[in-house]
Amino acid sequence: MQQPVIVGGNRIPFARSDGPYAEASNQDMLTAALDGLVARFGLQGERLGEVVAGAVLKHPRDFNLTRECVLGSALSSETPAYDIQQACDTGLQAAVAVANKIALGQIDAGVAGGVDTTSDAPLGLNDDLRRTLLAARRAKSTVERVKLLGRLRPSQIVPDIPQNAEPRTGLSMGESAAITAEQWGITREAQDELAAASHQNAAKAWERGFFDDLVTPYLGLKRDMNLRPDSTVEKLAKLRPVFGDPEKGTMTAGNSTPLSDGASTVLLATEEWAKERKLPVLARFAAAETAAVDHVHGGDGLLMAPVYAVPRLLARQNLTFDDIDLFEIHEAFASQVLATLKAWEDEQFCRERLGLDGPLGTIDRAKLNVAGGSLAMGHPFAATGGRMVAQTAKLLAERGGGRALISICAAGGQGVVAILEA
Repeated sequence: MQQPVIVGGNRIPFARSDGPYAEASNQDMLTAALDGLVARFGLQGERLGEVVAGAVLKHPRDFNLTRECVLGSALSSETPAYDIQQACDTGLQAAVAVANKIALGQIDAGVAGGVDTTSDAPLGLNDDLRRTLLAARRAKSTVERVKLLGRLRPSQIVPDIPQNAEPRTGLSMGESAAITAEQWGITREAQDELAAASHQNAAKAWERGFFDDLVTPYLGLKRDMNLRPDSTVEKLAKLRPVFGDPEKGTMTAGNSTPLSDGASTVLLATEEWAKERKLPVLARFAAAETAAVDHVHGGDGLLMAPVYAVPRLLARQNLTFDDIDLFEIHEAFASQVLATLKAWEDEQFCRERLGLDGPLGTIDRAKLNVAGGSLAMGHPFAATGGRMVAQTAKLLAERGGGRALISICAAGGQGVVAILEA
């Protein structure tokens, strides 16, 4: 088995929805991130094993999105590419796909990535209108077409706007997270503390130049737009709840990720391939696990799948939390991170739901999201995984050793987790 390694990554700064990337498409942004990666590692004209990426919100024009981005990039057009989609897990699952092919010896190098824009969200036809237009296309005569179109009413012209809701529950991700927060007793103060730490850690990382070789400017934006270096618990405490009870709710715009636009890429390869090109090796992609929970009938929260995936992964690798030096947990909501940590510390939950002998363990907060997370940087759904893999690999390289655990929750009650080793 080959050992897949992470050479490096590139992304564009993440922007708030309807901001500087309002006119940029998924293809525009992913191509920009990919070309930045190509330029950084001198891959112009090179044929790679494959490029795997995807988007959660896609237009019909985004058919074969990743392949079109490769064709529009400086990579060789002979580089194969395909799309993947697993909600917010997309970017990390793409990295798993590339790493697995490298491990099996099928390819020597590949790129994983993701992109999303809520500014340019697709609008669908009202279903009544769509069915009428299809019937008109099948009509045998002009008279028949006119009769069909004559049945249209103003209410049928209204477009279908994408809804931030789970198809089987009708609840938005924030509403689902609010239920979980209440179930686990997650306080407003704890959420605001986590959010403030995310901004402060990210700001320090930007100031010391940590992101200089991970991010390329795009459309005038040089840093993540959502970053608030002066964020404090006191300032966050002034915000009103946006999910849950309007008065007693604990989740605000400050401790929840904003709607975001952006793209990310990460280059994986064999160590030999990297050495031949005198490229760096930041970390090894050691292992991964995917899990899902029944968020409809099973009693688990929508975003709780990583709670189950992590102990399975650690057991398979014969590791415990004591063996992990960095924890990179996706901050979809501060409450979700805290509920996850609390579940791993709860003896009854770990025994009854995870099948363990006792609590999985407690995570040292000094090891958690040390260069900031999604609350500070934003969360363009499919782009978050690539950001986290590249960011975490560089953190390990800086340390000169150690292991890191990456955990991402996603819509549909799913989650993907991975271990990187320096």
